[in-house]
Amino acid sequence: MRKRKRRETDAAQLEMTPMIDVVFQLLIFFIVTLKQEDILSHLDVSRPSPDPDTPVEQDFKDLLTITVHRYGYMLKGKVRTVNQLERDLTRLAGFSKDLSVIIRCTGDSQHERLVKVLNICAKVGLKKLSVFSM
Repeated sequence: MRKRKRRETDAAQLEMTPMIDVVFQLLIFFIVTLKQEDILSHLDVSRPSPDPDTPVEQDFKDLLTITVHRYGYMLKGKVRTVNQLERDLTRLAGFSKDLSVIIRCTGDSQHERLVKVLNICAKVGLKKLSVFSM
Protein backbone atom coordinates (compact mmCIF):
# COMPACT_ATOMS: atom_id res chain seq x y z
CA MET A 1 0.00 0.00 0.00
CA ARG A 2 1.09 3.30 -0.81
CA LYS A 3 0.90 6.10 1.62
CA ARG A 4 -0.38 9.31 0.33
CA LYS A 5 1.90 12.21 0.78
CA ARG A 6 0.42 15.40 2.00
CA ARG A 7 0.73 18.27 -0.21
CA GLU A 8 2.73 21.13 1.12
CA THR A 9 0.11 23.58 -0.13
CA ASP A 10 -2.74 22.14 1.99
CA ALA A 11 -2.18 24.31 5.06
CA ALA A 12 -4.86 24.47 7.72
CA GLN A 13 -7.08 27.52 7.41
CA LEU A 14 -8.69 29.29 10.30
CA GLU A 15 -12.17 30.59 9.62
CA MET A 16 -12.61 34.09 11.07
CA THR A 17 -16.34 34.53 10.51
CA PRO A 18 -17.51 32.30 13.38
CA MET A 19 -14.99 33.90 15.74
CA ILE A 20 -16.22 37.39 14.88
CA ASP A 21 -19.81 36.26 15.41
CA VAL A 22 -18.98 34.92 18.87
CA VAL A 23 -17.14 38.13 19.81
CA PHE A 24 -20.13 40.26 18.78
CA GLN A 25 -22.54 38.04 20.67
CA LEU A 26 -20.42 38.32 23.83
CA LEU A 27 -20.18 42.08 23.39
CA ILE A 28 -23.95 42.42 23.06
CA PHE A 29 -24.48 40.14 26.07
CA PHE A 30 -22.23 42.25 28.30
CA ILE A 31 -23.74 45.52 27.12
CA VAL A 32 -27.27 44.30 27.81
CA THR A 33 -26.53 42.79 31.22
CA LEU A 34 -24.30 45.60 32.53
CA LYS A 35 -26.03 47.90 35.01
CA GLN A 36 -25.10 51.56 35.23
CA GLU A 37 -25.07 51.33 39.02
CA ASP A 38 -22.20 48.85 38.76
CA ILE A 39 -20.08 51.40 36.93
CA LEU A 40 -21.02 54.39 39.07
CA SER A 41 -20.53 52.59 42.37
CA HIS A 42 -16.93 51.71 41.50
CA LEU A 43 -15.87 55.13 40.24
CA ASP A 44 -13.63 56.90 42.68
CA VAL A 45 -13.04 60.32 41.24
CA SER A 46 -11.29 62.99 43.21
CA ARG A 47 -10.85 66.48 41.89
CA PRO A 48 -7.46 68.17 42.12
CA SER A 49 -7.09 70.85 44.77
CA PRO A 50 -7.24 74.41 43.47
CA ASP A 51 -4.07 76.37 42.92
CA PRO A 52 -3.58 78.62 45.98
CA ASP A 53 -1.89 81.31 43.85
CA THR A 54 -4.90 81.95 41.60
CA PRO A 55 -7.30 84.68 42.74
CA VAL A 56 -10.82 83.58 43.58
CA GLU A 57 -13.67 85.67 42.22
CA GLN A 58 -16.48 86.14 44.69
CA ASP A 59 -19.12 87.28 42.20
CA PHE A 60 -22.02 85.13 43.35
CA LYS A 61 -24.76 87.74 43.42
CA ASP A 62 -26.91 85.71 41.01
CA LEU A 63 -26.39 82.43 42.88
CA LEU A 64 -28.84 81.04 45.41
CA THR A 65 -28.22 77.91 47.51
CA ILE A 66 -31.00 75.81 49.02
CA THR A 67 -30.07 72.88 51.24
CA VAL A 68 -32.57 70.04 51.67
CA HIS A 69 -32.15 68.23 55.00
CA ARG A 70 -33.97 65.33 56.53
CA TYR A 71 -36.14 67.60 58.67
CA GLY A 72 -36.41 70.75 56.58
CA TYR A 73 -34.82 73.30 54.30
CA MET A 74 -32.12 75.96 54.55
CA LEU A 75 -31.99 79.09 52.43
CA LYS A 76 -28.94 81.32 52.78
CA GLY A 77 -28.01 79.57 56.02
CA LYS A 78 -31.43 80.03 57.65
CA VAL A 79 -33.84 77.21 58.44
CA ARG A 80 -37.08 77.51 56.46
CA THR A 81 -40.40 75.69 56.24
CA VAL A 82 -42.04 74.98 52.88
CA ASN A 83 -44.28 78.06 53.13
CA GLN A 84 -41.39 80.32 54.12
CA LEU A 85 -39.26 78.90 51.32
CA GLU A 86 -42.01 79.51 48.77
CA ARG A 87 -42.50 83.09 50.02
CA ASP A 88 -38.77 83.83 49.90
CA LEU A 89 -38.30 82.31 46.44
CA THR A 90 -41.31 84.23 45.11
CA ARG A 91 -39.80 87.47 46.42
CA LEU A 92 -36.34 86.67 45.02
CA ALA A 93 -37.75 85.61 41.65
CA GLY A 94 -39.59 88.94 41.52
CA PHE A 95 -36.21 90.69 41.45
CA SER A 96 -34.62 88.43 38.84
CA LYS A 97 -35.74 85.30 37.01
CA ASP A 98 -32.11 84.69 35.99
CA LEU A 99 -31.05 83.49 39.43
CA SER A 100 -29.01 80.31 39.39
CA VAL A 101 -30.32 78.00 42.09
CA ILE A 102 -28.16 75.26 43.59
CA ILE A 103 -30.18 72.64 45.45
CA ARG A 104 -28.00 70.54 47.75
CA CYS A 105 -29.52 67.40 49.22
CA THR A 106 -28.09 65.60 52.21
CA GLY A 107 -27.80 61.83 52.15
CA ASP A 108 -30.66 61.35 54.56
CA SER A 109 -33.09 63.80 52.93
CA GLN A 110 -36.30 62.51 51.43
CA HIS A 111 -36.88 62.67 47.71
CA GLU A 112 -40.28 64.23 48.35
CA ARG A 113 -38.60 67.33 49.82
CA LEU A 114 -36.46 67.76 46.71
CA VAL A 115 -39.54 67.49 44.50
CA LYS A 116 -41.29 70.18 46.58
CA VAL A 117 -38.35 72.56 46.08
CA LEU A 118 -38.29 71.85 42.35
CA ASN A 119 -42.04 72.48 42.11
CA ILE A 120 -41.72 75.77 43.98
CA CYS A 121 -38.90 76.89 41.69
CA ALA A 122 -40.96 76.02 38.63
CA LYS A 123 -43.99 77.82 40.07
CA VAL A 124 -42.11 81.08 40.68
CA GLY A 125 -40.30 80.90 37.32
CA LEU A 126 -36.76 79.98 38.31
CA LYS A 127 -35.31 77.81 35.58
CA LYS A 128 -31.55 77.69 36.15
CA LEU A 129 -31.43 74.82 38.61
CA SER A 130 -28.63 72.48 39.65
CA VAL A 131 -29.15 69.56 42.02
CA PHE A 132 -26.29 68.09 44.06
CA SER A 133 -26.14 65.43 46.73
CA MET A 134 -23.82 65.73 49.70
